[in-house]
Order: sequence, then C-alpha cells, then structure tokens
Amino acid sequence: MGVTAQWRSGAASDRGLVRTENQDRSYVDDKLGVFLVVDGLGGHAAGEKAAETAVDVIRTELAKREGDVRHRVRGAIAAANNRICELAEENEAWRGMACVLTLAVLDGDRALVGHVGDSRLYLIWNGAMRKLTPDHSPVGEREDRGELTEQEAMLHPRRHEVFRNVGSRKREPDEDGFIEMKEFLFKADAAILLCSDGLSDLLTSAQMRELIERYAGDPDRVARDLVEAANRAGGKDNVTAVFVAGSEFIGAGSPAMAEARARHSITKVRSVVEAPVSAIAAAARVLTCRAAFLVYGFVIGVVLALAWR
Repeated sequence: MGVTAQWRSGAASDRGLVRTENQDRSYVDDKLGVFLVVDGLGGHAAGEKAAETAVDVIRTELAKREGDVRHRVRGAIAAANNRICELAEENEAWRGMACVLTLAVLDGDRALVGHVGDSRLYLIWNGAMRKLTPDHSPVGEREDRGELTEQEAMLHPRRHEVFRNVGSRKREPDEDGFIEMKEFLFKADAAILLCSDGLSDLLTSAQMRELIERYAGDPDRVARDLVEAANRAGGKDNVTAVFVAGSEFIGAGSPAMAEARARHSITKVRSVVEAPVSAIAAAARVLTCRAAFLVYGFVIGVVLALAWR
C-alpha cells in the first residue's frame, strides 16, 4: 500500500480461473502520483512482453519529469509504443504483440489521464461512480452512445475487439486517433479506479462501487476484493485493479461512515430536544418582563394618585 499526504493507493492482479498466464501488468508510484494498468495482447510470450515493456518505458520516461504533464504522458505512451514495435521487429516470436493501457498522473488536485484501448478509469465521488475513459472498441462505442446497456455490452460476443492499441505500428505522441487524453479535478474526498477489462467484463459498475464503498483506509484490500469478486463471477480473463483514494475519501459502507452517521444522529436529536427548552426559557423571560412592567406601572399609578389627593 502506498501512502502520501494526498492519497492512498493499492493494487492487485490475478491470472483468473481460465487463463494459464497473466498478461496484465500494473505500476504504482505514490511519490510521483503515477498509476498505470496495462493489458497485454498477443500470444503467451508476446502479450506479457508488450505489457512489461510498456511499464518499463513509461516508468522511465515519467521519472524524467521534463515538460508539462500532458506532454510527458503523451511522450511516455508513444515511447512505449515504439519500443514494442522495435522489439517485435527484432524477435519473430513477438510479432504482432501489443497492449492496451490506462495511465493516470495526479498532480495536486488535478488528474491527467492517457488512455488507449478498453482498460478503464472510473471516478468515485459524492456517492456516484463514473467511467471517464471511452472503450476504443465497436461494442464500447455502442455502450457509450447508449445503444447497448452495460449488461448487454458485457455479454456481447465482440466485446474484446479493440481498434486502438499500443505497439502494433510506430506512432507520434500527438497523432490523431491514438492517445485519448482526459483531465479532471481530483478532490480530497474522491477516489479513482483503474482496471483491465477482466474486471469490467465481469462486474457491473454498481457491483464495483459496492465494494469500493466498503473502503475503510486500506486501498490494497479494495483492490483485492475487486479481483476476488471478478474470479467468483467466472474469472474468464486476467484481472487487475489499481485503487487510489483521496486523503478525505470515506466509503459509504465503512465503519467510519457508520460512526459518523451515528454521531450526526445524536447531535440532531440533541438539537431537537434543546430547541423546545430554549423556546420555553425565552417565553418565560418575556412573560416575566411583561409582569414586572405591569407591577411597576401599577405602583407608579398608586403613588401618583396619592400625591394628587
């Protein structure tokens, strides 16, 4: 588990129940605020090699910390893409290898995302969970347009087809139709989830959110729970989850939130009870003042009457 003053992060990955190897890779650097999920494409050796290459190159490139964040993210992904191409040209066994990936860089209260393929990034904030990255696939596009429901897309036979990847041919950092960029405000009471399609193909966003809302300060536990839930749902693919919680994020179903609700309830009851008491006391003060005024007026009247006589 990584911990900074601004966020806590955790990661988990598993080959699933069907695959014999795990071609997913992840990378977390809390100090630099770098979080990455990669899903390898290709044969056994090729998919793993593509994913490992992407992690190694992106980690090295972002560690340089040269230029603005947007330029660094684009440059790192393009460098990984071209290195994968070079390796495939050098080794016949690696021909055709590629990967899809989602990269998030946190900088203070800003998050910048570089995305290629059908891995995903979700934002969890204010009781809602939103998918911020589009799926670069025929089925994903139809889901994003509302032509397919989430469940229909999850079960679609063409679900795993993608039309963007990292590594199939040489690319430039700013090339159209390559890297999808997203930028958003990452508040202290928010969280993000990066995952491979091995998770999103087996769990709905509502099911993922239910597990995330149990967060009680251990982001590794959330990541593990998500991976285990995907395996219980069939484990048809490699599955990887990277969970990052802001410093003030509290799961709605966590013990801390339950305790906060209990304190709020007690405070509310006290306020309701104390309000009538305060009102009665105020009314008593008003009546006392009025009675004193009447008595004072009566005494003055008597004195004046006697003086007149």
